[in-house]
Amino acid sequence: MSSSTNTPTHHTSTIGSIGTPSRRNTELALLVFAVVIPVFAYANVGLAINETVPPGLLSYGLGLALLAGVAHLVVRKFAPYADPLLLPLATLLNGLGLVIIWRLDQSKLLQSINQAGGSAPRQLMYTALGIALFVGVLVFLKDHRVLQRYTYISMVGALVLLLLPLVPGLGANIYGAKIWISVGSFTIQPGEFAKIVLAVFFAGYLMVKRDALALASRRFMGLYLPRGRDLGPILVVWAISILILVFETDLGTSLLFFGMFVIMLYVATERTSWIVFGLLMSAVGAVGVASFEPHIQTRVQAWLDPMREYQLSRAGTSDGIVHSEQAMQALWAFGSGGTLGTGLGQGHSELIRFAANSDFILATFGEELGLAGIMAVLVLYGLIVERGIRTALAARDPFGKLLAVGLSGGFALQVFVVAGGVMGLIPLTGMTMPFVAYGGSSVIANWVLISILIRISDTARRPAPAPAPNPDAEMTQVVRP
Repeated sequence: MSSSTNTPTHHTSTIGSIGTPSRRNTELALLVFAVVIPVFAYANVGLAINETVPPGLLSYGLGLALLAGVAHLVVRKFAPYADPLLLPLATLLNGLGLVIIWRLDQSKLLQSINQAGGSAPRQLMYTALGIALFVGVLVFLKDHRVLQRYTYISMVGALVLLLLPLVPGLGANIYGAKIWISVGSFTIQPGEFAKIVLAVFFAGYLMVKRDALALASRRFMGLYLPRGRDLGPILVVWAISILILVFETDLGTSLLFFGMFVIMLYVATERTSWIVFGLLMSAVGAVGVASFEPHIQTRVQAWLDPMREYQLSRAGTSDGIVHSEQAMQALWAFGSGGTLGTGLGQGHSELIRFAANSDFILATFGEELGLAGIMAVLVLYGLIVERGIRTALAARDPFGKLLAVGLSGGFALQVFVVAGGVMGLIPLTGMTMPFVAYGGSSVIANWVLISILIRISDTARRPAPAPAPNPDAEMTQVVRP
């Protein structure tokens, strides 16, 4: 009996990666809403103040749409798999900020003290410059891991940026804080850019040292205590943040600097003890400096008893201390706004005077949009942070994870310290609300921050390349009896 032999040839098929949708059309649709909403808000403000549609409505709408469109095309070309929400969220916040700044420009009171009148056009110019840098980062930074090569150069650069305001003839003392440098008629706040450079340094340093920092010598009250020699990095960063607080009298940058490092340290080591040590050291440093620094003492007093500071400011006391009435006025603005607000253009937040369009711009949102509006704005910020953390979770390399966490954590800390200070939760810090407050340094630096997050998210979400076919596999035959 003969047996037949079947020799079917099985060709090995190349298994490609599961395609990830680029979501660029989703981003484009969201950008349309991110432009239309501020345009309607702009028209609303004009109708409320002058009972007519603002003459600059068309140019404002086209300008914002053009900037958003350019940013979208660059993302579509150079970062096609990036997160689709980051750009629309930043555009919406920036657009709403421009509307509120223009609304305050119309105030006769602010015009009388030269604090309004041309702030909105300048802010639009700063926005264009910020988006230009956004484009530059995406075009020239092909891979975020390139930044890891400049770990220690970033440390030197950050220190230079933080020390520049202390250089005689270059630094400027504005409202008690020495955080500015003056170049001609322009003032720049280098600390806004330092936070990005520091995040690069922290990510590169912690990626290399995380194993040593994660080691613990003993367990105490449920916490793993770090070894003494491993406390060095956090002690150095703590000392630098205290020096910033002392010499520049800048509570905000000091909290942001130290807080961002502690967040990244916790993520790198997964040790809760670092969070506890960080909070304790931050509290000790802040209390110690506040005990002898008059500028910090004034802000603490305005936080503890804003009504007393308001009365002393109005009375014009001659005790040599500058008393602030802004904290109380901000609380009144929030109170008068209620749940739904007075309506865009119908509040009186200009009474806060010189800081109405910068430090205290959130009070205008609270008064004219109410609690509902403030919650919506905070949700927008929360979504940016959430997308940044999601990017960190999706990143395939430890440097990208730490950098995304650092940038998102620093952004979240800045929002917290500004919103908390204006609302009376913590002492005022003098920082600006990202994207919405008037200030070129802030809006430019935050557009750069968004561009780096978009670059990391593009690398994280990009599908892995399919394996190349093996020529030998094509010749493989399976012989069955």
